[in-house]
Amino acid sequence: MAEEPKRPSLYGARMWGQVQHQLVNLPLGIAGFVFTVVTLSVGLGLAVTVAGLPLLALGLAGCRWLGGVARARARAALGSGMPEPGPPVVTRPGFAGRVIAALTDPLGWRSALYCVLLLPWGVLGFALTLVLLVVGWPALPWAMRGLAFVDRVLVESLLCPNALVQRVRELEDDRGTVVDAAAADLRRIERDLHDGAQARLVALAMDLGLAKEKLSEDPASAAEMVDAAHGEVKLALQELRDLARGIHPAVLTDRGLDAALSAVAARCTVPGGVKVHVDLGADGTRPDSAVEGIAYFTVSELLTNISKHAGARSATVDVWRHEGRLMLLVQDDGRGGASVAPGGGLAGLAERVGAVDGVFLVESPEGGPTSVTVELPWSTRAARAARA
Repeated sequence: MAEEPKRPSLYGARMWGQVQHQLVNLPLGIAGFVFTVVTLSVGLGLAVTVAGLPLLALGLAGCRWLGGVARARARAALGSGMPEPGPPVVTRPGFAGRVIAALTDPLGWRSALYCVLLLPWGVLGFALTLVLLVVGWPALPWAMRGLAFVDRVLVESLLCPNALVQRVRELEDDRGTVVDAAAADLRRIERDLHDGAQARLVALAMDLGLAKEKLSEDPASAAEMVDAAHGEVKLALQELRDLARGIHPAVLTDRGLDAALSAVAARCTVPGGVKVHVDLGADGTRPDSAVEGIAYFTVSELLTNISKHAGARSATVDVWRHEGRLMLLVQDDGRGGASVAPGGGLAGLAERVGAVDGVFLVESPEGGPTSVTVELPWSTRAARAARA
């Protein structure tokens, strides 16, 4: 018979962690209360002087630091999943800008309120915990759960990062990602034009000039040079087509993801080929052009990585629509070991997907297989409306 899973003990490590949390609340509450009241009252009292506002800003910064300690304690003992906020938004350079950022930081003021409230709550929790430890230990686990719940609500309501500020930071990061990607694309296009088509066109112009000079003296040699120039023209046109396809393929605009991804799969050098299955619904609607472009270039880059690095025999690409999202799944039977390392190709793809609130997941154990799942919004306008 299989053994039944053991239930967690009422008096286990989690409960004793909550007990410790309640007992430590009192000394931290005293220290936080004294620091907050002294620095803020002195800073407000001296606000008409040069030293007042910097002192007030220093007090708020200290309260913000104490709030970080409270968040860390809540994650460790209370099971809170709060993220850490970023630093205050500095809109002006220099010392004055940092002071203004601290004074206008909502989290700093909410942290000050938390430091003030922690003292009476810490006194209550400390006294109740001591009484239960001495005479009420049978009810201790349930009482600790109640106190931990109140503690978690207090921390999460006052010290949780402001959603609007977090969203602004995310948009700033996304904007930086988009700008960097656009700059990289422009550099790539310039390099390809300079090293490819432009060089061929310069050579073509020189050959045609020489052919023109020899036209009256040696028509046969001139004809050979014109034939060679004709071949250069064909190569230059092919390079320009490849460059245009790299910017935004015409087949994607004209026929959609199914035809575009099938064309990419046909050029992939995986020995067993790439199977592509696209099901975007029977209504014939298509994602936004920006989303289609990101999906196309993501799959194209993933297939290029598979061809160069995976050592795979075959690969598959599945694309479908699910609850207003565009889903991509690219799999191969290669050697595995792929990861989203900083500065790597997959990290760049993850940043580009994240710029439109997408999700990029890689599962690639050593020895394979590798599976990359991408989730994109069907419409960037709908995604912005949902965030608003």
